[in-house]
Amino acid sequence: MTLDLLVFAPHRDDAELHCGGLLIKMAQKGYAVGVVDLTLGEMATRGTVEGRAREAAQAAAILGLAARDNLEIPDTRVDSTEENQLKVIRAIRTYRPRLVLLPYETARHPDHRQTSLLIQEAAFLSGLPKIDTGQDAHRPQRLVFYFTLYNYRGITPSFIVDITAQYERKMEAVRTYGSQFYNPASTEPETFISRPEFLVLIDTYSRYFGSLIGVERGEPFFVREYLELDDPVAQFGDQGKARAYLP
Repeated sequence: MTLDLLVFAPHRDDAELHCGGLLIKMAQKGYAVGVVDLTLGEMATRGTVEGRAREAAQAAAILGLAARDNLEIPDTRVDSTEENQLKVIRAIRTYRPRLVLLPYETARHPDHRQTSLLIQEAAFLSGLPKIDTGQDAHRPQRLVFYFTLYNYRGITPSFIVDITAQYERKMEAVRTYGSQFYNPASTEPETFISRPEFLVLIDTYSRYFGSLIGVERGEPFFVREYLELDDPVAQFGDQGKARAYLP
């Protein structure tokens, strides 16, 4: 299977939270999109591995994914070891994505930081034919970093995607993780993301980034390379008078 866009996420639910709107939008446009979760989430305070797997499968259907995989790297041990690099290389060579999405390296959770480093290194190594996995070498055309809810401060996005039309469906996917997010009937220990304020935080961030581009909801992304623009008239001239107030 060849994917247009492949997200690497440290845990089941990270892709939904941080770039679920983009995934839905790209699938709606006819692109083949997928998610590779690195861990089973066995160290999570709430829920079980089996329950999280069922939640991820439900969310995949809502997102419109063409593929969802799991590398079963130990939770809280997402290091850039040779073993883990080979797992990621095999996934990249299996799905041969044009774009790879990965977490920005500044993050609260160690797995998010380590995932960023691991994917950056493995994406390069995947293009080296002498690394033998029994597959053809493949290097993605570009790495695109998504922001986690802990690293927005001080980082300027390279671009923001309008997800206004996709937001409710994104949140439907997020809410499939009933073991992780706010559930007043739950008797499990409370965590940062299980509090009702966390869902308000997602709403606030999406509105904030949407406001920066003159829409209701947005998701921010970052690339290290300069972005080429051939036709500024086509790019900026068709956005309409509604956005003309933007600085």
